Amino acid sequence: MPLITVKVIEGVFSDDQKQEIIRRLTDTMVSIEGENMRQVTSVLVEEIRSGNWGLGGKPLTTDDVRMLAAGKYGS
Repeated sequence: MPLITVKVIEGVFSDDQKQEIIRRLTDTMVSIEGENMRQVTSVLVEEIRSGNWGLGGKPLTTDDVRMLAAGKYGS
């Protein structure tokens, strides 16, 4: 019974995106383990408070992640 834990910074992903993460990760595990494992595959999306995540020794905020995704972080 696989448990997949995904940690993200709060406010980066919408509810729809988090549901898509759950669906796609479940589908990926099922593609490896077989369809019979779908009902026992758990995915946990855990949101970490903005600023409580570090990257390169510096706190990372929700705005930082958005800038990173847009290719503007650190420029």
